[in-house]
Amino acid sequence: MSFWEFANPTRFMGWTGAALPWLSALTALFLLVGLAWGFFLTPDAERFESTVKIMFVHVPSALMAINGWLMMLAASLIWIVRRHHVSVLAARAAAPVGMAMTLIALVTGALWGQPMWGTWWAWDPRLTSFLILFLFYLGYIALWEAVETPDAAADLTSVLCMVGSVFAVLSRYAVNFWSQGLHQGASLSLDKEENVADVFYFPLLACMAGFALLFVTLTLARTRTEIRERRLGAIEARERAA
Repeated sequence: MSFWEFANPTRFMGWTGAALPWLSALTALFLLVGLAWGFFLTPDAERFESTVKIMFVHVPSALMAINGWLMMLAASLIWIVRRHHVSVLAARAAAPVGMAMTLIALVTGALWGQPMWGTWWAWDPRLTSFLILFLFYLGYIALWEAVETPDAAADLTSVLCMVGSVFAVLSRYAVNFWSQGLHQGASLSLDKEENVADVFYFPLLACMAGFALLFVTLTLARTRTEIRERRLGAIEARERAA
């Protein structure tokens, strides 16, 4: 059985319907464990105003904001090359989820930046590229709504997704490109010396797993809805033509 058979709409609806309850349970488990661990069982956990707690939401949401767009890029490229409808519907389904992750990252970044930098916002390279990425998410969603022909909308949004990927990459690596920026380096790195202390590292990993599972779960659920709406539209079109 080839990989593409799992992306057949009928087969996709079957295996995702079976997988979603398990994914939902795993998502709830990792989020509950990670956030409870990070918020209540780490040093300074008793301090309600501790800025360290923001890391357990900010870092995972920022990670999924970037990776969500890169997932949309991969799905859009599959559409352009193979004209595979499920892939582009998955990209469309992922956009609101990724936009929400980007907004969470921007808001939590501002909450962290105010006590640390003395300002809610700074035109730091990473912050600016993240804001532009958020605007690309908005533009992607708006373009889908503005173009009536589904395939034309898929083509245009796929091109937009490729352009916006530049800012997704910049959001990830801006700290490396512009060392003079205010934003600190990555919290997790292949270089163990750059990682946060283990007492924060492991709950952060749990939160990251929870946010990743949340993104996958919501994207699959929304893709199922997109497929149903596409089928309903096809049925209505046939009825009008009859």
